[in-house]
Amino acid sequence: MINDHSVLGVILARRGSKGLPRKNVRDLAGKPLIAWTIEAGYESEYLDRLILSSDDEEIMEVVEEYGCDVPFRRPAELAEDDTPSMDALLHALDQMPDHDYVVLLQPTSPLRTAEDVDATIERCHQTEAPACATVTETDEPPQWMHTLNDEHRLEPVLDSDEAVTRRQEAPTTYVLNGAVYVGRTDWLRETRDFVTDPTRAHVMPRKRSADVDTALDLAWCEWLVNHKHIRTIGEDS
Repeated sequence: MINDHSVLGVILARRGSKGLPRKNVRDLAGKPLIAWTIEAGYESEYLDRLILSSDDEEIMEVVEEYGCDVPFRRPAELAEDDTPSMDALLHALDQMPDHDYVVLLQPTSPLRTAEDVDATIERCHQTEAPACATVTETDEPPQWMHTLNDEHRLEPVLDSDEAVTRRQEAPTTYVLNGAVYVGRTDWLRETRDFVTDPTRAHVMPRKRSADVDTALDLAWCEWLVNHKHIRTIGEDS
């Protein structure tokens, strides 16, 4: 709870994963990938309740071992490959009404911390914004990015009259990293989107912004943890 406003944390984790089968329960530095998100959620100062929405028995069993609440099973029609995450999240809100804020914590962002969660909630509440999302600085300026047409010709993503030849000349840009999304529940029911014009941002460092979609992503997270680039649960700051 933050200033008498109740906060619900939701982890969405369905069975299917084409890029990395059984991704959510794969081992990362001695515990399942999804356990990292559960532990960050339970270390949060503001989450009143943390729940899982899933259609997968194995995932549900694993999260229950780590103390996460599984109050319902997600319907199969909300766990298809093309099911929008917002549909699953709004279904979870229907099962868990009477919360002022909802915090979406995706299990594919294992290196975010409770401090990242709480800072995002604080920014949303203190600025009186309807939503806040975590971002990280982009590796390269968008002025250097191109698409390829059917003839494999480079086409710039941005239309610009001025070329940027050095990184220092480009403005700092940010990309959503998927680690934390916070929104007022009433506003989300209306807009069905966390990111609109009034959405605020909380900036996270790149080392905590990893998004696990492939075996290489998982190996990178393992390296960061094993080489002490990431503080693990129970360690001093």
